[in-house]
Amino acid sequence: MPKKNIKLMQGNEACVQGAIAAGMKFYAGYPITPSTEIAEKSSELLPTVGGKFIQMEDEISGIAAAIGGSLAGLKSMTATSGPGFSLKQENLGYATLAEVPLVVVNVQRGGPSTGLPTSPAQGEVMQAKWGTHGDHPVIALTPSSVRETYDLTIRAFNLAEKYSTPVILLLDEVISHMREKIVIPDESEITIVNRRDREYDFSSYQPYQVPENEEAPVLAPFGAGGKYHVTGLIHEESGFPTNSGVVAEKLINRLCDKVEDNTEDIVQVEQFQTEDAELIVVAYGGTARSAKSAVEIAREAGYKVGLLRPITIWPLAQKELEEAGKNAKTLLTVEMNLGQYSLEVERVARHLAKTESLGRVHGEIITPDEIFSKIKEVY
Repeated sequence: MPKKNIKLMQGNEACVQGAIAAGMKFYAGYPITPSTEIAEKSSELLPTVGGKFIQMEDEISGIAAAIGGSLAGLKSMTATSGPGFSLKQENLGYATLAEVPLVVVNVQRGGPSTGLPTSPAQGEVMQAKWGTHGDHPVIALTPSSVRETYDLTIRAFNLAEKYSTPVILLLDEVISHMREKIVIPDESEITIVNRRDREYDFSSYQPYQVPENEEAPVLAPFGAGGKYHVTGLIHEESGFPTNSGVVAEKLINRLCDKVEDNTEDIVQVEQFQTEDAELIVVAYGGTARSAKSAVEIAREAGYKVGLLRPITIWPLAQKELEEAGKNAKTLLTVEMNLGQYSLEVERVARHLAKTESLGRVHGEIITPDEIFSKIKEVY
């Protein structure tokens, strides 16, 4: 039996290790607490695998350079926190419309503005969904452990490549700075989705033509022997801009549908003791760890309580939330904000079950005892 590769690792470090395992070859970004270790570790490890790291002058250029790296054919990533995520929004929209595979890591901290730079929060749930303007698809994943950070970073790259879109890894300060023992999986245990390779006839190349039986177009790497147009404007399959309303509606619907029509593939949740639960706690990220402990405390006290943990924040786990609402009397959403995800739970399940919420914005984690107190109050 091969020896296990066991490490004591920080969440931010696990993110970089996962990115390297996924095939990341380019990182561009700007250091900002509490995501800085992602840049530091990327600068250390990328040269060892033939990749490139560049520290840019600001957050906007960080994501812009990462988009350029992806267009050149390299799996690319950038990371940020707090106001840096706000600054990246315009280019997130650009990458979405231009269909550029990209991983954007946001380590959430207290806000708004400069806020509480070193404190945990989960205040960018809605910003991840609606931070850039217009109708657009969003895939956002949120881990609850160091090992899951490793795994979801790989998954973020895989989804970005499969659906030709930016994918957001929505960490929080609790997970990013936590250190845990993790077992690094062997290469044979990891599924990697690479950029689909094909022959390009640039005399008739239509970069935004979706191949038959595929979800999204695959842009030829810049430098592959021909040229084509990439723009943030509404464009034809040729890549060139158009003012046609017909083309605009078709394009934007296709962008949204390639994600929303594939929720079975994209959406993941974890369920813990929900089979007979009369109250289900809905929690994600670092908060889900406290919630799981609170569920165990509640079970010992005789309360039938379970946990539903969204791993995919966007697109919404609508089917799973509806099922939870049908099976339980109460859904209690717990999060380090004033109710961003709980509004979605209420929208989906309020006609099925009682919906309650517990939110905190004091820059500290929500404890199991606080959650248990709320469980007893609303049970």
